[in-house]
Amino acid sequence: MRALVAARAREPIAPAWGDGPWPLAEPFRVGDVEIPNRVALAPLAGIGNRPFREQARRHGAGLVVSEMVAAHGIRHGNVRTRGMLEVGAGENPVSIQVFGGDPAVMAEAARVVEDAGADIVDINMGCPVPKIMKTGAGAALLADPARGAAVVRAMADAVRIPVSVKMRRGIRPDGTDPAESARRFADAGAALIAVHPRAAADEYAGTADHSISARVVAAVDVPVLISGDITDAASAREALEMTGAAGVMIGRAALGNPWTLGAIARGEADPRPLPAEVLDEHIAFCGDIAVLMGTDRACHYLRKFHSWYLAGRGIPDAEIHALLEDASYDRAMARLRALRAQVGASGWAAA
Repeated sequence: MRALVAARAREPIAPAWGDGPWPLAEPFRVGDVEIPNRVALAPLAGIGNRPFREQARRHGAGLVVSEMVAAHGIRHGNVRTRGMLEVGAGENPVSIQVFGGDPAVMAEAARVVEDAGADIVDINMGCPVPKIMKTGAGAALLADPARGAAVVRAMADAVRIPVSVKMRRGIRPDGTDPAESARRFADAGAALIAVHPRAAADEYAGTADHSISARVVAAVDVPVLISGDITDAASAREALEMTGAAGVMIGRAALGNPWTLGAIARGEADPRPLPAEVLDEHIAFCGDIAVLMGTDRACHYLRKFHSWYLAGRGIPDAEIHALLEDASYDRAMARLRALRAQVGASGWAAA
């Protein structure tokens, strides 16, 4: 919360840019799929559901990627897992990310993803969670690039839609060569590589080293999206110039701030929406989440979003803390609507 407040207190900086179109506004292709701009929403575990993706597309992301979905859950027909494959009418182009380590199971999952209406199927090769890695999935595939390539090949042979890979530099900084791994994945049939240059073991510690990203870009002939410490159009431009990547993938910077996706795509300073606009957006998002998962689950799921949306936006801190403690969805929504009725067009002074 403190980081959000600090970031939103800083003066927004627009990137310096000369004549000609802003590079991230240009379309590009992943296989036969045209992406309208070069800003993608990253796959966010436990967050990137259909309402979240639809919101990101509406605010300007050219491509949205789902939260990770278990390939074995798809195979076994798990009801909640299959529900995660639902594609909304307003979110194409959309990529559904799956995780697993068995090529045959992953190929089967890819076919189901294709049948669900996804434009791209993505492979998770970055998750550091032990219970995922011990099954041979997520970042564990980076420790065995040959097996990772076998997964890519099986999926690419199974579907007509493009297959992509979301990877980190490795499990540890001194592990396998990420450029060589990316080359193997592309040779196996990956039509897009997305790379985060931190090691899985580092999670989000330290600074993203985009010289690693540049090596991946140079190693492959397919588009590469880069992520890591890209928070606005200025940092996106700097990372593009350093790496030569096709585009950027935005994750944490979009939490509670979908407006930044369009700003990055247009080359504008990070927007500072009025409290009334923020509350309208958040209330609508809460309603969509309640429809998706029911009010009981929504109440708990949305608690993290209250701070993400409202911290540093001129909403009193006491109201934000109260939202985190509201015992029901209806009580939280009543509080949000009361805030919206009070805030008017100009809002309070920053808390």
